[in-house]
Amino acid sequence: MVGRQAIALVDVNNFYVSCERVFDPRLEGRPVVVLSNNDGCVVARSAEAKALGIATGAPWFQIQAQAKAWGLVARSSNYELYGDMSARVMEVVGRFGTWQEVYSIDESFVGLLGDPAQLETCGREIRAAVMRHVGLPVCVGIAQTKTLAKFANRIAKQNPALEGVCSLDSMPAGHVQAIQERVPASGLWGVGERTAKRLKMLEIQTIADLKAADPALIRKKFSVVLQRTVMELNGTECIPHTEERVDKQQIMFSRSFSTPVTTIEGMEQVMAVYAQRGAARLNDSGLRASIMTVTAGTSRFAAGEGSFPAATIRFATPTQDPIVLTRAAVAAIGQSAVPGASYLRAGVMFSGLEPLSGPEMLDVFAKPGGQPCVGGVLGDVRTKFGSQAIGLGFGGLAEPPSWSMKRELSSPKYTTEWSDLPVVRA
Repeated sequence: MVGRQAIALVDVNNFYVSCERVFDPRLEGRPVVVLSNNDGCVVARSAEAKALGIATGAPWFQIQAQAKAWGLVARSSNYELYGDMSARVMEVVGRFGTWQEVYSIDESFVGLLGDPAQLETCGREIRAAVMRHVGLPVCVGIAQTKTLAKFANRIAKQNPALEGVCSLDSMPAGHVQAIQERVPASGLWGVGERTAKRLKMLEIQTIADLKAADPALIRKKFSVVLQRTVMELNGTECIPHTEERVDKQQIMFSRSFSTPVTTIEGMEQVMAVYAQRGAARLNDSGLRASIMTVTAGTSRFAAGEGSFPAATIRFATPTQDPIVLTRAAVAAIGQSAVPGASYLRAGVMFSGLEPLSGPEMLDVFAKPGGQPCVGGVLGDVRTKFGSQAIGLGFGGLAEPPSWSMKRELSSPKYTTEWSDLPVVRA
């Protein structure tokens, strides 16, 4: 394919709900919501659930009693399923581009080449390929900049006649201008409600108004980020791709508990599990860390219990070894947690990251013949046999602890656990 360069934004429609529907077709056409950690509140809604007036953030306990009358189906967040389905989508989408930037779990920017007709055809091929290979519906917006590609994706979602694909170059300029004159500035990627209110004070209310604004004035009154948005609306590419950005600075694993943990031994168990989960993320990212921060906290409504302050551990040699990280996290929580406090959440955060493949610093104080790093081995076993197949200490328990995150309405981990593989009977 030859021609001018363009950028496509591929976005999965109602991602969490769509993942649930792939393996349970009975959910098609029914109102479905996906709940947050510990089944607390609604974080994703199907179109049918939106039509019922269910808002994002609505507490589940408030709408649970009406679910049966509405025909509403609720699912706990199945992060293992969603993560694996995301990876499958991104692999398929990446086949079509000259470059790819995975922007979020359900969005990816892709570089394309071609004339307007070829670009639109490519967008339809992407949409068909994702549906055929993964079973998820996507919308594709194609334009000359990321900001315009986001805008085109919005048009594709809201106009069924476009059948999920909008290429701005294929639309009459007058039509694009008319849409921009109707959509408020807050409907644009990177423009929040607070910024939109400030823009109104300058009589900038719509996307068309912002496009016509003076970039220098916008930078002076707001920021260079919003100035770039104005320039991108006018076809000048200003937002860099992933490969041009600074590498990831932090990796975190943080969760709330289904029931409070009140003992030091219980918090040590938590940290043994969370440090290994964080180490797995380091290994998956090909990184090692020189700093680990351990946190834990009680309810923000609790008085006098004293949340555990963040403890920072610095390693003489950057590491992603789960044994080293687990021992350090357990020791930190054991020394600093308050006995009897009702802890409801905890986490580990890694910083001072560097590539695992880079040159490793020599630790002159290390014991010869020390413990080899087993992160890669654990990762390989989990990839082949599932996330619960192996672990260190409490992290290797087959049954989840009582404090584990509440997910009573979770669907099976269809693609990541052998025991949850769908069974087809003929």
